Amino acid sequence: MSIFIGGAWPYANGSLHIGHLSSLLPGDVLARYFRLKGEEVLYVSGSDCNGTPIAIKAKQEGVSTKVIADKYHSEFKGCFEKLGFTYDCYTRTDSPFHHQIVQQVFLQLLENAKLYKREEEQCYCKTCEQFLPDRFVEGICPHCKAKARGDQCDYCSNILNPIELIDKVCKTCGDEPIIKATEHLYFKLSSLQKELESYVAHAKSQGNWRENAIHLSERYLSEGLVDRAVSRDLPNGVSVPVDGYEDKKVYVWIEAVTGYYSASKQWAIEHGKDENLFWNKETISYYVHGKDNIPFHSIIWPAILTSVGNDSLPTHIVSNEYVTIEQKKLSTSRNWAIWVPDMLARYHPDSIRYFLIANAPETRDADFSWREFVYSHNSELLGAYGNFVNRTLKFIEKSFDGVTPKGEVDLEIKRRVIALYDDVGQLIARTKFKNSLEQIFSFIRAANKYFDQQKPWIQIIENPSVCADTLATCVYVIANLAQLLNPFLPFSSQEIQRMLGLERLDWKEINIDTITLHEVKVLFERIDLAAIDEELEKLDKGIPE
Repeated sequence: MSIFIGGAWPYANGSLHIGHLSSLLPGDVLARYFRLKGEEVLYVSGSDCNGTPIAIKAKQEGVSTKVIADKYHSEFKGCFEKLGFTYDCYTRTDSPFHHQIVQQVFLQLLENAKLYKREEEQCYCKTCEQFLPDRFVEGICPHCKAKARGDQCDYCSNILNPIELIDKVCKTCGDEPIIKATEHLYFKLSSLQKELESYVAHAKSQGNWRENAIHLSERYLSEGLVDRAVSRDLPNGVSVPVDGYEDKKVYVWIEAVTGYYSASKQWAIEHGKDENLFWNKETISYYVHGKDNIPFHSIIWPAILTSVGNDSLPTHIVSNEYVTIEQKKLSTSRNWAIWVPDMLARYHPDSIRYFLIANAPETRDADFSWREFVYSHNSELLGAYGNFVNRTLKFIEKSFDGVTPKGEVDLEIKRRVIALYDDVGQLIARTKFKNSLEQIFSFIRAANKYFDQQKPWIQIIENPSVCADTLATCVYVIANLAQLLNPFLPFSSQEIQRMLGLERLDWKEINIDTITLHEVKVLFERIDLAAIDEELEKLDKGIPE
């Protein structure tokens, strides 16, 4: 079975925040799980280095777009590595190879009569003397009356045309733009209405998309798909490969999603593989992103693939809702955000992964609270999981000279462990990450209760053979937890793997013979409760991006 996982491409115009991380983490959980099962997995993503957001940032700082893109692409890669993300290919959209593949897809659309020329009205700033990229236009959403940018309203999720905005202003100079005619190439999206209706209906019947993806896609289809411009007067990006359009760029909505395919081809070339293994009708694909990216993955990307004759349409849409911070909407402009580089400098990566998965906005918005984060770490990771591992292995180290005693594993616990692999695996495959993690931690709490009830510190004196059974059972549990939790908490899993001398991890029950422990260390340190007030104070003051 071939599994393709595409993680959304963060814009390289500012640091990652926990909203990005919350929506992207499921991709790594999926990749780790399916690799443990022995499946063929390709997990790709990259930094979105083209388009308006980078141009705006570059203009603000008085540097080139390349300087901005290089800075944040490097920062993103470092953050993902520290968090244990296992991308097979993490690339960038300003690479010559990506540009080449996007132009190839663009020309295929042209050859298949899916593109046509049309004169349209566009916002033009007389002060800046240029047609304005959509994100350079800001105003009021005509649908919900919230503040919006020219390409999309984050509040009601409508895809917009900037000329529709009320009280429009140029983001650069603040002046009101005029409406001026210009010629662009358009994609015949409306011609695919019936195919996409059938596709979304099938996805709904399969139950593989998040509810928000189904509802939003059905809304777009019920309103009727309209043709959309595929070229734009942008300052940076992929040049349109058509005579007379050389100064125009391929619009980001078509160019960025094509990154999934260009990254796959890049990986194939670099590793001597065939990307078609992951781009066929049998491929199971997971597209992992936030709510604001739903239509680009559920409507636009399937439309592009269909139009170029590629039948590897998305099978799973993994679209999180939004993350709020301390009951307030996350806002990078007001600096009401928690930045990933700063968080990584202070906290264990597994603590970050655990909290954002256990409290993920899978079906509704979720709130990030520093108090909950600290208490979650201290009670669950340290108090339950870390405590069980440490008390077991330290007892063996002290009472058995670090050699695990030979005993019989409790059959009821053995049955529960075997069932966990099946139950948790099915939940992960169905993108129910919160439930799968909770099942494992429910078992961890039961394992702690077992240790307390058995009282090995008394058994070792009164009945050594029963004590051996207890400890054999506990070591068996710990070894299997290293495998079950690897998709979620890879660093602590690796530490257990080292302490127990496990050669490799799999997604199936592991039985442990007598082994010599390797330098037992605690998995997690307690976070001082004073950190809560420190973080809240820092958040109120704002941290430079």
